[in-house]
Amino acid sequence: MTGGGGIPLVRASGDPYAVGRAHGEALAGPLRTFLDDSLCRLNKVLQEPVTWEGLLPSIAAYRAAVAAALPDQAAEVAGLAAGAGITQDEAWLLQLRREIMGYRRIPTAGDCTTYARTGHTVPVLSQTVDLNGNLDDYLGVLEIARTGSPRRSLVLSFGGLLGYLGLNSDGLAVGLNLVLGGDWRPGVPPYLAIRHVLDTAHDVTEGLEILRTLPLASSRTIVLCDRQRAVCVEILGDDLRVIEPDDPARSHVAHTNHFLHPDFAPGDEINVFARNSSVRRLKAATAGLDELPPGAGAEEHFALMAQPPICVPDRGDIRAERTVAAVVMFPDRGELHVRPGDPSLSRTQTFRL
Repeated sequence: MTGGGGIPLVRASGDPYAVGRAHGEALAGPLRTFLDDSLCRLNKVLQEPVTWEGLLPSIAAYRAAVAAALPDQAAEVAGLAAGAGITQDEAWLLQLRREIMGYRRIPTAGDCTTYARTGHTVPVLSQTVDLNGNLDDYLGVLEIARTGSPRRSLVLSFGGLLGYLGLNSDGLAVGLNLVLGGDWRPGVPPYLAIRHVLDTAHDVTEGLEILRTLPLASSRTIVLCDRQRAVCVEILGDDLRVIEPDDPARSHVAHTNHFLHPDFAPGDEINVFARNSSVRRLKAATAGLDELPPGAGAEEHFALMAQPPICVPDRGDIRAERTVAAVVMFPDRGELHVRPGDPSLSRTQTFRL
C-alpha cells in the first residue's frame, strides 16, 4: 500500500490487542498532546466545561456496553492504551469524545455531505468531513490486517479513533453523516460500528445485517457502497431505515444532516439554520453528481466537494463545524483518496490496499 504527504499511515496487524498497540505506539505523542489539550478540546467547544472526574461514570457506562457487544474492539482499545502509554480510560475517551459532546440545537454551517453511486459506473463513495475542534491536525489513516481474516481495511481516523470511515478489501466502503434525534445513551458509538462493519462485512447486505444487531449509542446516517449497491441507513434510537436509489438506473444516494425517511422526519431535532444548510448541500451534491461522467476520477469528485456550499469554510471559530477533510473511495479498486483540511486548498493523498 502507498500513502503520501503529511497524513500519518499506521500499519497494524495481528490480534485485536496487537492492532491497538501498533496504533498507540505509532501515534503516542500526538495522542498524549490531544488528551492534554482541554480534554481532547472538549472544553474548547462545549458550552459548559467538563472535568475528568465528571466524565468517568459516562466512560465506564459506554465501555461496558462496547465490551459486551464488541469484545474485540474493547481488546483493541486496551492495546491502544498500552501502546500509547495512556490509561484505558483515556483511550476510551478518545473513542467517546463525540458521544460525550452529544448534540446541541444551535446554528451550524455543516456536518458532512456524502454520496455514493454504483450501477453502470465506477462504484464510488465520496464525502466531506465537517467537524468542530480543528481536528484536521489529528487526521490519520489505519491499514488493518486482523489475524484469522483475509480481509484488510483502510480506515480514516481522527485522534486515536478505531474507526470513522473507510473501505475493505472485499469491496465495501462506508461513510457517514450526523443526524440529530432520539436519546443518546451508552451503547456502541457509530464510529466503532463502522469499524466493525469494515472488519466483518463482505458487502452492503451483510453490513445492514450487522448494523441491525448492534445497540447503537446515537443517531447517525451510515452510507454503504459495494460494487453493485449503495444505500443510506438512517439510525434513530433502536430503529433503522434503509434508503435506496429512487431510480435503479441511476443507482446513487446522497445524504447530509436531516432525516430523509418519512418515518424519521418528525423526530428530527436539527434546528432551522442547520436544516437550511443541509438542504442546500444535499441539492448541490445531487445536482453535481448527476453531471459527473460515469468514469469520473478522484480529482473530478474532489472538484465537486471543494465547491460551496458543500465545502464549509473555516470561520475562525473552533466551536463551529468546518470541512476538515474530503474523501473519495473506490471500493472495487481498494483506493482511499484524501484531501486534508479544506479540499479547495489541499492536494490529494492516495492510499491503496
